[in-house]
Amino acid sequence: MTQVLLCGAAIVTLSMGIRHGFGLWLQPVTQSQGWSRETFAFAIAIQNLVWGFSGIFAGMLADRFGAFRVILGGAVLYALGLLGMAHASTPFLFSVTAGVLIGMAQAGTTYAVIYGVIGRNVAADKRSWAMGIAAAAGSFGQFLMVPTEGFLISSFGWKEALMMLGLASLLMVPLATGLREPGFAGHAAGQRQQSIFQALSEAFRYPSFQLLMAGYFVCGFQVVFIGVHMPSYLRDKGLSPQVASYALALIGLFNVFGTYAAGALGQRLQKKNILAFIYLARAIAISLFLLVPLSPASVYVFSSVMGLLWLSTVPPTNATVAQIFGVAHLSMLSGFVFFSHQIGSFMGVWLGGYLYDRTGSYNLVWYIAIVLGVLAALVNLPIKEASINRKDALQGA
Repeated sequence: MTQVLLCGAAIVTLSMGIRHGFGLWLQPVTQSQGWSRETFAFAIAIQNLVWGFSGIFAGMLADRFGAFRVILGGAVLYALGLLGMAHASTPFLFSVTAGVLIGMAQAGTTYAVIYGVIGRNVAADKRSWAMGIAAAAGSFGQFLMVPTEGFLISSFGWKEALMMLGLASLLMVPLATGLREPGFAGHAAGQRQQSIFQALSEAFRYPSFQLLMAGYFVCGFQVVFIGVHMPSYLRDKGLSPQVASYALALIGLFNVFGTYAAGALGQRLQKKNILAFIYLARAIAISLFLLVPLSPASVYVFSSVMGLLWLSTVPPTNATVAQIFGVAHLSMLSGFVFFSHQIGSFMGVWLGGYLYDRTGSYNLVWYIAIVLGVLAALVNLPIKEASINRKDALQGA
């Protein structure tokens, strides 16, 4: 378990840490290339959508053949995507590299695949806690990598910074060796009670699975809109770029505590109530952020509070999937839930750029994020967390 957690956490730290800093490239890239913010936002929106869609198949492959090979492929794609971003000369090439390649890379190196390994190798009474550890690692990656990426951009230039990160992403290759699973030594998993299609049919006919997906859509909308567009929002308001870098770093730092706490509390409290609280608290935090006078201090307070709530949805959401359906198809089912998250991410990041270009303001998207937070809190309350009665479920009960 220790080896799985250490290697899995390190991979998530790198993958998520690099990803959380993409908002820092919005203005350097668009100003250098003469592109609109919508052009950049659309590429990142594609990245989130491809990440979610590819995550389904990455999860299937990881459940079938083990996570090791999937992570290797994801690491190589990450390096190619970052190098391609640095040399993309047209919006189309930028969308292919920043969008498609990196989206596929993230599918193979982040939560769905890593949580599948954790689910198969950690006992149920420690599973939510272990998932919290992995999610906290992704948050620590944001705290560690975002200021580093800001430093690289200011010191070497945005293109050179991307190439350096491309090389750094290859560190995931040796880390993946720590996630080899004995059960996949013969290149395939052992006998399972359900086929892929039976598992999918069961999940999509189960109302609680649909409600989890609906809530996770909102999570994606909120965090990716804030992560990508808040640096530009703050600069538009006259604050320095350093404020944005520190804000994103604070989100990462406080999310270390938030995700760990959510995972630990998931062993003691109903996970649906934890999720409802997180979504409602986000709506309140965004509302207060817009109401108080904007200053570096208000940004840092908001970032700290949002950090506690940032990826803290991840452990209880995935632990609920494992608790209801078991772990045989966990990576795949988590991939489907995450696909809903990424549809929300696509809408949040693209709508942010689209509405800004047409209204000159991010205000409308902030308001949408508040309303969605309240709705997500409500849809999580009816979720049933008990293990599914497979016989009744297959009979349509």
